[in-house]
Amino acid sequence: MSMDRVAWSSLYNITRASSGSKPFSKETLKRVFSFARPHKGKLIAFVLLSIVMAVLAVATPVLAGQVVDAIIAGAATDVVVWLAVLIAIVAVAEAGLGLVTRWLSSTIGEGVIVDLRTKVFDHVQKMPIAFFTRTRTGALVSRLNNDVIGAQSAFAGTLSGVVSNVVALALTLVVMLGKSWLITVLAMILLPIFLIPARRMGSKLADLRREAAEHNASMGTQMTERFSAPGATLVKLFGRPDEESREFAVRAGRVRDIGIRTAMLQFTFVTALTLVSALALALVYGLGGFLALQGQLAAGDVVVLALLLTRLYAPLTALSNARVEIMSALVSFERVFEILDLKPLIQQKPDAVSSPAGPLSVEFDDVRFSYPSADKVSLASLEDVSTLDTRGGEEVLHGISFRVEPGQTVALVGSSGAGKSTIAQLLSRLYDVDSGAVRFGGAVPGTGVDVRDLTFDSMRHTLGMVTQDGHLFHESIASNLRLARPDASDELMWDVLRQARLEDMIRSLPDGLDTVVGERGYRLSGGERQRLTIARLLIAQPRVVILDEATAALDSTNEAAVQEALGAALEGRTAVVIAHRLSTIRAADAILVVEGGRIVERGTHTELLAAEGRYAELYRTQFAEASAVAEEAVPGH
Repeated sequence: MSMDRVAWSSLYNITRASSGSKPFSKETLKRVFSFARPHKGKLIAFVLLSIVMAVLAVATPVLAGQVVDAIIAGAATDVVVWLAVLIAIVAVAEAGLGLVTRWLSSTIGEGVIVDLRTKVFDHVQKMPIAFFTRTRTGALVSRLNNDVIGAQSAFAGTLSGVVSNVVALALTLVVMLGKSWLITVLAMILLPIFLIPARRMGSKLADLRREAAEHNASMGTQMTERFSAPGATLVKLFGRPDEESREFAVRAGRVRDIGIRTAMLQFTFVTALTLVSALALALVYGLGGFLALQGQLAAGDVVVLALLLTRLYAPLTALSNARVEIMSALVSFERVFEILDLKPLIQQKPDAVSSPAGPLSVEFDDVRFSYPSADKVSLASLEDVSTLDTRGGEEVLHGISFRVEPGQTVALVGSSGAGKSTIAQLLSRLYDVDSGAVRFGGAVPGTGVDVRDLTFDSMRHTLGMVTQDGHLFHESIASNLRLARPDASDELMWDVLRQARLEDMIRSLPDGLDTVVGERGYRLSGGERQRLTIARLLIAQPRVVILDEATAALDSTNEAAVQEALGAALEGRTAVVIAHRLSTIRAADAILVVEGGRIVERGTHTELLAAEGRYAELYRTQFAEASAVAEEAVPGH
């Protein structure tokens, strides 16, 4: 290894070490080793081969010194040739072992990445909806990428570096002291000149890199938000393009300035340390040459000492930073463990059962509920706040009780924020009730199965839901439909698309079912997106259906067509329908009026109109608004 490579290596390690560290617990170490356990065999082989490579690295300079001594002593040609062959064999062995250790390092490191990412991904999927409503998606993705890779370095680089550097340093010191204790001690005295500027420069570079990372993160956030379909629309409608451009240019310019300053600091640092290294070599050759001429040192030993000098500085500088490198890796592990330690609020019981067979009733029995506070479902680091919001726990549903018989449709109406969507979320077990129960099945009230006692798979097969936003993945139409039923045939998909009044439109597309709908389905119109989510519900064929403003994005013509399709699809199924437009739920078997988290009225459309209560008020208000709109559309008004 040349002196400039030692300087660059030292700069890299010390820059990383300057990021700071904190004490770590034994529990963290135990959890770290639990991820290493599946790779135990490869890890042991990796460490052993690293030791062998360290021995070979010291052997080469020693053999080179013997060649010089043999030449000066006028030894036989065979001796010099065999020494040269031996050097070649050592070089080949180093190269071969280097490939093997590199393969082991990559295998272990990538294996740890897979294990960590899979575990975090699976755990995050179990988190409640409240977790996702509070968490920054970018911060969560960063845990799966940057922190996992940082944790991987503990196995892939730091571990082998510590082992090989300890062995290399010990062997190098033994050989150098054996050759000349005086030169070795003087070389060690120069070490502080090598390390002190490195630490100071490394700290400055670490600060610059952190600042650059923050600016890059800000630019990334700005691009992510502005380049999405809704973000771009918002900027075009209300944004200030010139100011957006100036903000971006300021950040980009600062990153440019940091890059220039970083490059100059790096070059200055490496130049200075290369100079120090050259002075150290001058010391070895000058003092060593003098001692050799005095007959106190063999000429070959001077060569050995010069070649071993870099093998002395490199391990020392690396080991001086090893503790901080390990700390940095452990910090990454702790950030990953922080996610894994956040317990999901919604969990499947060990003795969970399947839902009863046949048509199902739905029953809410004195249900009370309050949304959980942030400290129960989130992390401050994922929300980019210093302290989590402790507000929450205020009851939003107060003793909700109703029953939907098998095959019946019950509609929930009321003002915005009255608690209608909360009821739907409790029925689908996106949240769990605080008290009371939500039950499926049971011919007699109170005899059904509590949804908290059902398996997750059973819940998914039993209940289907269409939400107001009509979310779709950036995948093909077929993939979005098969999300509800992976084994669905093309014939079945065309059938549900026909029911959702989408068949003709999708057949007209060049790629048909293979058409990619775009991020959140933005390549489709609002009505098409919503009808596709309705088709996804139809393909799942659940026994209990929730429609949360399912036709909100449709115009009158499409709404009537989809309502007809839904009427046929929901026949024989239990349904809970939430709608603001009261005209869509007049045919429901029962209508529940929800206000302030309570059911204030219940009955059929006719009964509630006759009661002249809140429902009648809502109905007259909407009817008057619809009449006004119709009159404005007539010429002369």
